Formats: sequence, structure tokens, C-alpha cells
Amino acid sequence: MKKLSFESFTKRIHIKTSMEKLYWCWGTAEGITSWFLRKAEYTSPDGKNRSASEHIKKGDSYVWAWHNWDSEEKGSVLDANGIDLVAWSFAGDCIVTVTLEQKEKAILLSLVQSNIPVDEKSKLEIHHGCSNGWTFWMANIKAYLEHGILLNETEIDLRAYELSGYEFVNM
Repeated sequence: MKKLSFESFTKRIHIKTSMEKLYWCWGTAEGITSWFLRKAEYTSPDGKNRSASEHIKKGDSYVWAWHNWDSEEKGSVLDANGIDLVAWSFAGDCIVTVTLEQKEKAILLSLVQSNIPVDEKSKLEIHHGCSNGWTFWMANIKAYLEHGILLNETEIDLRAYELSGYEFVNM
């Protein structure tokens, strides 16, 4: 059995959709903003902005913004094969890797966040916070692709609540 630790976590979910549609959701600005982000901008290594429908590529940089969150996340695309694998830097030096695998009746979406620091602040904010966050977002992408609904809050401003990022399940 694989040992659990604070250095990484894995989240998995089966989604009944096509491989192409699921990859689009992770591998394009248009896709990732359809279910996850308010804004996503990708820039190629030579400084050109990628169009919203263009697949991201290894070496791209990104800037992301969420609904109900004031700060932006900036990082690099570490891998993107256009089919079933996307990886990027996230939350400092962490690495998030998403893989897609065709199963009998659905695509198995696996997300691994690794390289998490093990100090007490990172255990709380990154391991606990991101693990909870990705659990919600993976349920959200399933609801979006299988039922055409979004579970995240986009109309009510939750930022007025002091601990909104820790208390609201649909941030």
C-alpha cells in the first residue's frame, strides 16, 4: 500500500465524457475557465499570448484568477501532451499533474499535487487547503461535463466572509 504523507496527495474521479472534451477542460484557457477559473492567460516562451482555444504547451507561463478570490496564481506549464497529460507549477514550488485514462465506461481523471513543503503552515494551507479544494473542483468538472451545471459560486461575492476560502465548499 502506498504511504500517505503531507508531501503529496492524489485525487481521482471517473467522468463520463470524451477524452478530447476532458483534455480541453484542462489544456486550454477556454476550457479551464468554463468550470474552474474566472480568467486564465497563457503565454508561450517567446512571449506570445495563446488564444483561448489553443492548447497550452510545455514551457508556457500562466496567470489564473478565480471567482471570489482577489489574488492571482502564476506559474509554468511543466508538461502538456495534447491528449491525456497536463502538469504545472502551483502554490509556490508544488507540482500538479493531471492524467486522463480511458476506462470501460468513463475517463479516470487523476490529479496529484506533489512537492508540498511539510512545515506547519504548508500542511494547513497547501496540503489541507488544496486537497479540499481539488476535491470540490473535481466534483464540479464532473457535474459540468455530465450534467451541464456548475457548483461553484459565481454570483454571490463571498470575499466579505473572513474565512470564506476555508468555510465555503463552493468557493
